[in-house]
Amino acid sequence: TLPLPKPIVQLLLGAGTCPRCIFRFCRVGSQTLYRHPYKDLMKDLKQFLNGNQEKEDTTCFDVADPPCKRFRLGHAEGGPEDLNQNGALSQISLVNDDNAAVQNSAAENSAAEVCNVCLGILQEFCEADFVKKMCEKVNSSDYQFTSFVFSLSLPPQLSVREHAAWLLVKQEMGKLDLSLAKDDIVQLKEAYKWIIHPQLSEELGVPTDGKSLFEVSVVFAHPETDEESSLLDFFFYFTVQSVFTRMAVIKALEKIKEEDFLKHFPCPPSSPKNLCVAQEIQCNNGAVFVAGRYNKYSRNLPQTPWIIDGERKLESSVEELISEHLMAEFKADSFNFSSSGREDVDVRTLGNGRPFAIELVNPHRIHFTAEEMKGLQQTINNSSDKIQVRDLQLVTRSAIGRMKEGEEEKTKTYSALIWTDKTIQKEHIAFLDNIKELKLDQKTPLRVLHRRPLALRCRIIHTMKSEYIDEHHFRLRLKTQAGTYIKEFVHGDFGRTKPNIGSLLNRTTDILELDVESVDIDWPPALEN
Repeated sequence: TLPLPKPIVQLLLGAGTCPRCIFRFCRVGSQTLYRHPYKDLMKDLKQFLNGNQEKEDTTCFDVADPPCKRFRLGHAEGGPEDLNQNGALSQISLVNDDNAAVQNSAAENSAAEVCNVCLGILQEFCEADFVKKMCEKVNSSDYQFTSFVFSLSLPPQLSVREHAAWLLVKQEMGKLDLSLAKDDIVQLKEAYKWIIHPQLSEELGVPTDGKSLFEVSVVFAHPETDEESSLLDFFFYFTVQSVFTRMAVIKALEKIKEEDFLKHFPCPPSSPKNLCVAQEIQCNNGAVFVAGRYNKYSRNLPQTPWIIDGERKLESSVEELISEHLMAEFKADSFNFSSSGREDVDVRTLGNGRPFAIELVNPHRIHFTAEEMKGLQQTINNSSDKIQVRDLQLVTRSAIGRMKEGEEEKTKTYSALIWTDKTIQKEHIAFLDNIKELKLDQKTPLRVLHRRPLALRCRIIHTMKSEYIDEHHFRLRLKTQAGTYIKEFVHGDFGRTKPNIGSLLNRTTDILELDVESVDIDWPPALEN
């Protein structure tokens, strides 16, 4: 059994508060009780008020589950007492046990009224019809999910009404030598979820799970009280917030004195004429992450869309050639592409490719077998001769961090075709093969200075291997520290990279072709073909 203070129940019911909100203010923690049909709760409260249990102020209400909150003895916190409507607590006539007619009248009025605290959220919106409406929205959205998490967004003014009701109840509690801290009130969101979770779970056929990636959410609004100018003016005055949000209201309520609050708001709050409206019922799946490695065979393909001043310079990109197929199969709203470094538009990426990851935002489909992923990889590879992907797989968000870890420490291998102004013979370039751990000082290249800050970077060329072609051309294979600007190491960038191939050969040099031959990161894990 739960102890309910009868004067508190009478006070709130007479003020137009619904049974479930009354339970919240009486610290009732029984989930089962909140789930009882609304009409049954109202009927039981009538009987509760009509019963003459030796006229005790605190009586018992039978429920199956034990409460999670208990009343604390002691006087209420200090505050204005017995103030009137013009700046204070209005006088609500309490119903005596002997006056059954008045009790019945109050209960009947509450049954027909929109709750003055929750604005109807714990009334109509807990019924089976609304649950079915939510499930119809979920099912029509065509998402894959095996569990769900439920959330709701409440109107900002609801916090104000709850605060006003709390001040009223707190004062009455003090008369019973009981105290009620604001944190003792069962949160409306919590009570609503107690009621809705089992109904949604049964209708959707999957369990609730606080860690689920699939979210069903409802946004409630109450246009009738949105237009209360005194409410808005008041909170703009007491907060520095420029937007009237629930958090702005909560912060204001923490700061304002009770006397000031009661000068602006009726206590108890007035009963609205209309219910809240469910402004939106939304579904959202958490992001899915796909990783792999890509090869780029074109010297006219950027990694990401090349758009300057709103004008597209090239028709496609590595990012788009891969993501368009993933977006279609996962039925995602959008995507975010990332990779372990990037190559220039005219640079090929060969060998085992460059690691990449794509975040697929709000995907409708999330379950893919290894065979389906292999088929998706083949679809991407068949769609273009400019790129190929391998090791395509689903990964976790945390695993992507490994792609970015140690970017400064990883090594890359390049092949550069180099031109010299003066003629060369094999012996002129042979010494390059013997240079190990060559330290470079590289200023930010002129070609990227418009998008990167000016800085001096120290980079290392670990090894070089030359291959003579003719009197003006040779190929150089380099193993370097990640982040080394290879083109600038070849031509010197007007002396901004020192030393450089030109200074080492005492010639003017330039780079004609560049290929990335390997990116030495063991991620994502290699898959069998």
